[in-house]
Amino acid sequence: MKLPLLLLLFCPFLLFSQTGITEGENALGLKRVTTAIKLDGHIDEADWQNAPVATGFIRTFPVDTGLASTQTEVRLLFDDKFLYVSAVCRQAQNSYTVTSLKRDFPIGTSDEFNVLIDPFKDGLNGFLFGVNPLNVQHEALIDNGTTLSFEWDNKWFSAVHNEAESWTVEMAIPFKTLRYKSNDDGSENHWRMNFVRSRMQNWEVSTWQPCPRQFNTHNLAFAGRINWEQAPPKPGANIAIIPYATGSGTVLYTPDPLTQEREGTADFELGFGGDAKIGITPSLNLDLTFNPDFSQVEVDRQVANLSRFELFFPERRQFFLENRDLFAMFGFPDSRPFFSRRIGLADTSADASSRYAQVPIIAGARLSGKLSDNLRMGFLNMQTAKLDLSGDRSLPASNFTVATLQRKVFDRSAISAIFVNKQNFLDGLTDTEKARYEPWNRVAGLEYNLYSADNRWEGEWYYHRSFSPDEKQRGQTLASFLGYNDRHFNANLGYMMIDSFYSAEAGFVPRIGVQNFYPGFGYTFYPDHKRLNTVSTGLEGGVSASLDFQETDRDLSLYVDASLKDQSGLTLLAYNTYTYLFEPFNPSNVNEPGVLPLPGMAGYTYSGFGANLYTSPSHDLQGNLEMRVGQYFNGNWVRAEGEISYRWQPVGTLALSYSYTDISLPEPYASTSFWILGPRAELAFSRKVFFSAFFQYNTQFNNINVNTRLQWRFAPVSDVFLVYTDNSFAEPVPGADIRFGTPKNRALVLKVVYWLNV
Repeated sequence: MKLPLLLLLFCPFLLFSQTGITEGENALGLKRVTTAIKLDGHIDEADWQNAPVATGFIRTFPVDTGLASTQTEVRLLFDDKFLYVSAVCRQAQNSYTVTSLKRDFPIGTSDEFNVLIDPFKDGLNGFLFGVNPLNVQHEALIDNGTTLSFEWDNKWFSAVHNEAESWTVEMAIPFKTLRYKSNDDGSENHWRMNFVRSRMQNWEVSTWQPCPRQFNTHNLAFAGRINWEQAPPKPGANIAIIPYATGSGTVLYTPDPLTQEREGTADFELGFGGDAKIGITPSLNLDLTFNPDFSQVEVDRQVANLSRFELFFPERRQFFLENRDLFAMFGFPDSRPFFSRRIGLADTSADASSRYAQVPIIAGARLSGKLSDNLRMGFLNMQTAKLDLSGDRSLPASNFTVATLQRKVFDRSAISAIFVNKQNFLDGLTDTEKARYEPWNRVAGLEYNLYSADNRWEGEWYYHRSFSPDEKQRGQTLASFLGYNDRHFNANLGYMMIDSFYSAEAGFVPRIGVQNFYPGFGYTFYPDHKRLNTVSTGLEGGVSASLDFQETDRDLSLYVDASLKDQSGLTLLAYNTYTYLFEPFNPSNVNEPGVLPLPGMAGYTYSGFGANLYTSPSHDLQGNLEMRVGQYFNGNWVRAEGEISYRWQPVGTLALSYSYTDISLPEPYASTSFWILGPRAELAFSRKVFFSAFFQYNTQFNNINVNTRLQWRFAPVSDVFLVYTDNSFAEPVPGADIRFGTPKNRALVLKVVYWLNV
């Protein structure tokens, strides 16, 4: 094991020890203002007229050659408090596409102008600020060079002026919002930035610094140089206090032990708490939280679970998302040493209406950011309270600690270390409960992440080890991944091993005692055609084996994808799957009397065909459909899922997501079919009042869920939320007084949040 491990960890250094980020050819000067800038969408001040202009935007899509058909002119200024950005965007007013007036609209859904800022010039970490022609804002953190986190919120200002053939935007971004280092002697006072313009009608994307079409335009590997006339000003104290208050009422319906009639028990609560954001240095931030409440966060979308393992649901709570790559991105997707949803959420049941119980979080702190140009750190500590569950079960109070350190090496690569500790406090538990938990569980690991200067090479190598009082929970996991991506050809090869003793209680590890192999390659053609944009073909998937190399799972697909210049397209694929069942398994995950599971200690090979159809996001009526037809274990299946949506611009979106699964197995195994339907509405009545609602009908878990949220943004980053949730039965239950719509639980929450800058 030692020699392969050394090769995994050290070969990348020998192969990719390059130096220096390749600076873009474009450069732009940044001048200090001489008079005050009025933020009104008019750039008639003398400072704007005398500022250097970034123009000559190059197309990135549908082709990455030639000038954009609708040009953009960008200027930069600054004073002691703000970085100012102005852009004149050439576009006819009658061609605007604006999905909604709600803040934080997704990339690629509206006409937009985006600013990418990389103050540390590392090509990995930065900021995105953007607006659309109706002055709707969105902002995001950028990590790993290209990953966007729109959950990040901060105060900044903008104004837009619309004319018949153009729209002009002015932005004022507070320096205290950014993380950067300023040298008093004026040395190295330059940043890397890029400007991205997207126009939905006729679908054109252009950038100031050219970006090859095979990469995302928000990739920090492709940015120009911004030269400061003077050193950037010190951002000053950056302290924000964000208190909240809530009032909630819940009704829980439980069966009476004698009559079995479901009776409702009401509960009313008042709560308060808050967060604080403190800038320790211009590039290091301390976040504090006390009695946090996440009632306004959208609940998880229900999905059909046909696997034998836990499904991954993304983190939606804002406190855990800033600098998330320092905490959540260690390991591979199926082996994360830290998964923030383990804090404050407990997986207690397979019932979709109550699977994740909320665990009270007493308080927490997170320190994260840059220590120097090449060194980043993260530290998180959170304390949860004891939670009593039904059936005389309890979850112990726990403390979660995560410490990480990341050192930049070579071009855009990094060496990182992580330590995770979960401490369980077993006082107050019964002997039976204490037997379920270890006093502590710890994981330590090292990683190397490779990102080449031209973004063609990407790789990851890691080794993690777990520690526990129980010797059977002291194990290891290691992995290696290397991928290559150029204009035409892409290939990757990955390997991951998790031994049978590895345990990460604060992480996401759905399966242990396994080796996974991830092969893949593809080739993309660019036809000289009026409407056809690309044709791609290749192989993707994975193969799993036991530690003694007995194959346990295989899922490989050959695909052909054709996309048009309006971003619509069709993918056809043929797949081959193998599953070895070590124990009996019901593929439908539906537990009903008389349903026999498939026998264990047997292997199943099955194949089929699939198709993915997706329409252009430039159309108001959009949709996508994913189908799979073929063999399934020792039977057959048909599965169809997707979404149909209508853009009611600029009010919002009306959509219907759907999932249908039909499984047909030979007797004596049960055949079944089930639906998941999810109508939803995302509406913005103004730039301050928003309403969202979605309905989920899930026959697999016999649940109907309704979630509605009314939001009033009464001040910058300050809101009033009114949230209503309802769970009920989707189908009658034989032998019980349960019909369609019989309630399970209901809740109404009023929450007020205020952002106060100190």
